Amino acid sequence: MSASLLMLAACCSIGAVAAPATAAKPAGTTRPAPPVPLLWKVTGAGDARLYLLGSFHLLRADDYPLAAEADNAFDAANRVVFELSAADIESPDLAKKMVQAAVRTDGTELRSDLGDATWAKLQDYATKHPLPLAQMQGMKPWFVGLSISIGQMQAMGLDPALGLDKHFMERAAKAGKPISGLESIDTQIAVLAGMSITEQRQMVEEALELSDKGNAEIRALHDAWRRGDDALMWNRMAVDMKRQYPQLYQRINTDRNDAWLPKLQPYLQAGQGGTLVVVGTLHLLGSDGVVEKLRAKGYKVERVRAKR
Repeated sequence: MSASLLMLAACCSIGAVAAPATAAKPAGTTRPAPPVPLLWKVTGAGDARLYLLGSFHLLRADDYPLAAEADNAFDAANRVVFELSAADIESPDLAKKMVQAAVRTDGTELRSDLGDATWAKLQDYATKHPLPLAQMQGMKPWFVGLSISIGQMQAMGLDPALGLDKHFMERAAKAGKPISGLESIDTQIAVLAGMSITEQRQMVEEALELSDKGNAEIRALHDAWRRGDDALMWNRMAVDMKRQYPQLYQRINTDRNDAWLPKLQPYLQAGQGGTLVVVGTLHLLGSDGVVEKLRAKGYKVERVRAKR
């Protein structure tokens, strides 16, 4: 299912680094209502509160301003936690390490991993879109697939510079609130680079399939995020992938959620006050998401509903 590529974009904050620059379409003149936040409050000991906010890593200008509930969670937080720290996101090592992980070093070319049919589709795509296929011959399939999918999102006007993570990083910096990350650059890159050739080939095939379908799938998922529709996002982005590609799902979602839990629990100890955690939405959803994992630990967890 092509939605698994969008799940990677939703789960990995470094994904947009792979995308070629494209001209964003201007937002409409009519500004919609603020997005309904995918926000949960976890109550810890004493004054400790953890606010879990589901991000979409590429957004549009008209996705702002945010709902009051999201702004209130930021105001109540003594610190803000992301997948990657602001220092890592802004580090020149991020793009450098990602490209290093994506470059082929065995003397082979991209075509050898794809098969004739997929290669022909990729050639056709490259004649119609700004994809430098000659340069991509020296890259691994995961990088190519991610470049296509996120490039399509950018062509729709979804911009990594406007993503929810970037928004709150800038706000936290201006407010003087400490910023930290749950993962390192190397950890996030390993999620992508650790895929098998079969999984990487599927990424390219799904990216091309998504392109053939046009923008409907991306628009549906972005609209679901705006509505705060956690059920649709889970069913459309994760359920099928979890069934068809369980190892990939385990790597990009479950394993990382498990690794984050012991890093989040100290913020629920007495004296910590409020902490805002902004991560890809899929990490918060489902039975193996952070929300349910914290609930299973005995913490009180409640969805913060937007007032309309």
